[in-house]
Amino acid sequence: MKYSKNVSLKNNKKCLLRNATGDDAQEVLNVFLLTHEQTDFLSSYKDETSFDTAFEKQFLAEKECADREVYLCAVVDGQIVGTANVDSKGANKVKHRAELGVAIDKDFCGVGIGRALIAACIECAKEAGYSQLELEVVSENSNAIALYKSMGFIEFGRNPRGFRSRYQDWQELISMRLELD
Repeated sequence: MKYSKNVSLKNNKKCLLRNATGDDAQEVLNVFLLTHEQTDFLSSYKDETSFDTAFEKQFLAEKECADREVYLCAVVDGQIVGTANVDSKGANKVKHRAELGVAIDKDFCGVGIGRALIAACIECAKEAGYSQLELEVVSENSNAIALYKSMGFIEFGRNPRGFRSRYQDWQELISMRLELD
């Protein structure tokens, strides 16, 4: 699925939202590693990453050609500063549902990139024919929860032992969904 859009940020900078391609592999991997080091709200730690640039290149090439999945990047001043993706759940009974994931360099949070990436993913999910977009968010991540709610996501469940953090033991996960039809 192809996507490209320019957006204006709160800090008056321009941001290009576009498909991440195989040529972006090293930069996307760098952002992945950076964001997974910056926060305890993502599902893994930087040191748990086993893939390399070659794997990332192949992964992004496959996503770029996918009909029902997308992997987007946010580019500010020529630099990738965030990513977002819509992934299929696969099986026939759940083919109407997709998963949303977002990660943004902390230096670029609060200027509208997250909202723009989520809006782009919603647009792509609708275009792909999904009727529900889902995500999980750590209950302590109040900024993300507020953003998701402002975009129409609603809570549908909680898992008090969703993540086991290295730093604070259990982290509760909130399951959220957005109906697209």
